[in-house]
Amino acid sequence: MIGSTIKNLLGWKTKRKIVVIESDDWGSIRMSSNEAIKKLTSYGANLSSSRYDLYDSLECNEDLEELFNVLTSFKDANNKSPVFTGVNVVANPDFDKIKESNFKQYYYEPFTETLKKYPQHDKVYDLWKKGINERLIVPQFHGREHLNVNRWMRALQAGSSGELKAFDLGVTGLSNFTFPEFKSEYQGAFEVELTSDLISQAEVLRTGTQLFEQLFGYKATAFTPTNGPFSSTLEPVLNECGINLIQTARVIYKEPLGNGKIKKRFRYMGKKNYLGQRYLTRNCVFEPNENLGFDWFDFCMPRIEQAFKYHNPVIITTHRVNYTGFLNKENREKSLTELARLLKGIISKWPDAEFMTTAELGDLMNKKTK
Repeated sequence: MIGSTIKNLLGWKTKRKIVVIESDDWGSIRMSSNEAIKKLTSYGANLSSSRYDLYDSLECNEDLEELFNVLTSFKDANNKSPVFTGVNVVANPDFDKIKESNFKQYYYEPFTETLKKYPQHDKVYDLWKKGINERLIVPQFHGREHLNVNRWMRALQAGSSGELKAFDLGVTGLSNFTFPEFKSEYQGAFEVELTSDLISQAEVLRTGTQLFEQLFGYKATAFTPTNGPFSSTLEPVLNECGINLIQTARVIYKEPLGNGKIKKRFRYMGKKNYLGQRYLTRNCVFEPNENLGFDWFDFCMPRIEQAFKYHNPVIITTHRVNYTGFLNKENREKSLTELARLLKGIISKWPDAEFMTTAELGDLMNKKTK
């Protein structure tokens, strides 16, 4: 726990027992169907090595309904239910249009259009509205899509066999680790392969935040780049788009510069950049469907205790893959059982715990009262 101790020594402090749960990847496609899993396996993909490939898919009706059932069964010190900050993308590739262009042009569609192509997803958009209105899951910005558009399109245009096979199945999120025919990995939307990619990434931020507001009815104020990498040269674009909180997973952050170059940056909880935007650092991890047999409750609780010891807010990172059951219901059921165990444990051990959204924590940081 040396790394988490360093995180907790630095940055913004509060005597309040604040718990923020940030859950990444909502709205994005990953594995399209169990039929796609079978087909990709027949091509030689080793999907069993990745929980995302086996379990993660666009959230279905039951995923949100069952998550809400767990969250509403608990109350914190303020008589409020625990709340997820949904770290959302708002669009996915429009595979049909891309193919019609003979892979010469990239097209995207709002995730609400993607939902219409899936069989158990007709209530999802309304459930998102319910989650926002009842403060159960409140979205913030993860990117326009969970995809490095430039890198992916270059592979398709080059005729890479793995990417084209996955494309026909509505899949982008594999890697050459699970599928050797893949040329690269495409989930990091803001990885900078070529410095020229920064121009289109700025446009992704502008169009993505605009679509976020259109879909959810408010401006995003917090941003977590997909898979982590992000160039600080784009922070003025985020500022222009209304983003004042930037999530970073590590105190020492490796910033991509393009052409294989990186630069190390030093960040900590609440640190401000020259634009007045604050960096947030996650200090707890809860991934109950990773490393089956590993006790994530026992892993997470001491880290929460340590954060409170140093008067830090707790920011727990968790991913949608834990709570999706479209491909495998047992995956969702097991994780929700563990989530309930964690929430009960937090409230029992710290009766004064307060569950907040990322935006609410950011608002508190900007006030003098802590």
